[in-house]
Amino acid sequence: MKILSFLSHAFRAPGLAVAVLLVGLTTSCFDGLNLYPKYGLNSATVYAPCDTCRNKTDNYTMVLAKIYGGLSLSGNQGPAGQGDISGDEGFSQYLRVLWNLQELPTEEALCAWSGDASIRDLNEADWNSQSSFVNMMYARIFYQVPLCNEFIYHCSEDWLADKAFSASEKATILGYKAEARFMRALSYYHAIDLFGKVPLVTEEDRPGSGIPEQASRAQLFTYVESELKDIESLLPEPRTNQYGRVDKAAAWALLARLYLNAEVYINTPKYSECATYCQKVIDAGYSLEPQYANLFLADNHLATNEIIFAINFDGLRSQNYGGTTFLVKSSTPSAPTAAYREKRGTDGGWAGNRATPQVWNWFPADSSDSRKSLLDTIGMTTDISLQTDWTEFSKGVLVSKFCNKTRSGGYGNDPQRNFMDIDFPIFRLADVYLMYTEAVVRGGAGSSANAIEYYNRVQQRAYGNNSNNISALPTLNQLCDERGRELLWEGLRRTDLIRFNRFIEGDYLWPYKGGPAAGQAINPKFKVYPLPLSDIIANPNLTQNDGY
Repeated sequence: MKILSFLSHAFRAPGLAVAVLLVGLTTSCFDGLNLYPKYGLNSATVYAPCDTCRNKTDNYTMVLAKIYGGLSLSGNQGPAGQGDISGDEGFSQYLRVLWNLQELPTEEALCAWSGDASIRDLNEADWNSQSSFVNMMYARIFYQVPLCNEFIYHCSEDWLADKAFSASEKATILGYKAEARFMRALSYYHAIDLFGKVPLVTEEDRPGSGIPEQASRAQLFTYVESELKDIESLLPEPRTNQYGRVDKAAAWALLARLYLNAEVYINTPKYSECATYCQKVIDAGYSLEPQYANLFLADNHLATNEIIFAINFDGLRSQNYGGTTFLVKSSTPSAPTAAYREKRGTDGGWAGNRATPQVWNWFPADSSDSRKSLLDTIGMTTDISLQTDWTEFSKGVLVSKFCNKTRSGGYGNDPQRNFMDIDFPIFRLADVYLMYTEAVVRGGAGSSANAIEYYNRVQQRAYGNNSNNISALPTLNQLCDERGRELLWEGLRRTDLIRFNRFIEGDYLWPYKGGPAAGQAINPKFKVYPLPLSDIIANPNLTQNDGY
């Protein structure tokens, strides 16, 4: 049975609402945020020793749990009710909107839900400042950031000075503070990647202190970089923190990802830095999970040898219509065969997301690459170009990668199989191996021999032998395709395609890229998403991204 001791205790506690209460939003007004005080709580009572709890620091533990839960939950009740932001809770869950923005505009996914205009916007790369998924992602980021800010403010040594905490209890809280700073940095990284320039608000910007200024992409990059380096010494050693919580390796992995994309973000290559931080992760004692499929099962919390940081889900304790429940349900036919229901470990599906033929063609025609077994074409017409539009779910390739079964063949915790137990890897070793290789190929300082070795380790797991090993550095095109194979549907593809000059360009097409069934080049403005119109109107300090 999956153990979520840290999160499950806090998630089920009545005091969970304190996190919503205490968000000191200092960005411009955003109508979708639900940030009003509840239950008569205030910071003086929440951020104080809890004399009725098991530990005096439990109030802090609960709020920190809410911060982590901001990535996995959609509100305070579940599966819906008391939502963090207004609107459809399922649609607005953090991972779900992040995944949609990262995958639907690429060859890795195409959604058949024609009833939602925002789906069309993403499928055809034609969104605007009022597109709902764009607005929901922005709202999620600027719900999460102030949540972290308020917590961090109340972890300061000044705040704790006159509180009746012991030295060890204060040390615990300061450790929590470092974790919250990582979580804030992660959300700001998503802001850098998706939106480019957004308001930069920290714990120093107290509620009511004024309308925040907009930070450039370069300023945000510097901020995230400095935060991650500053907390490096404050986080637990790799693989020593509770599963689902961050440690030094998570900070190194995020820094590596930031540096890998630096040339896109700030027009300055930082591939040597990327290789350096990748090597730190590699040297921290991780190893590849022998069976690739195990990384995406209902008990993938057992794969801590490879998974560095994951968003935790539990079919009973964290029910919502986003996360990995969404990934399984949306990619399962509405009336699947009994065999397919059994394969996915679910009762049925929503017939939404599938992959384009490019994904199928990434793999050899035979079954030598074991990762191909997580794709299905039974009952599907793989040539999407034959369809009149993208609304026919049966055209494309089923992605069966995320599966609500355990290694032993059992199911997740929900006896109805409606909600999934699969954790979502944010960072894992195979990604770090490929980042290192790419950094070296792009000219970063590092060992070519190591880069080849790390690439081959990924190949050896996929093929079960050395048959696909390389003896020289791979090309960038090889790397781009390999990242597609290895990291399929892990919420990275848009970022990767932009970095490899395949996202907007007309020489790499997939069905409905840019609108037409045959695909076409995409307007360069779509390399970033627009800021929501409502925020532009509310905050006179904001300027819209070019082209919107």
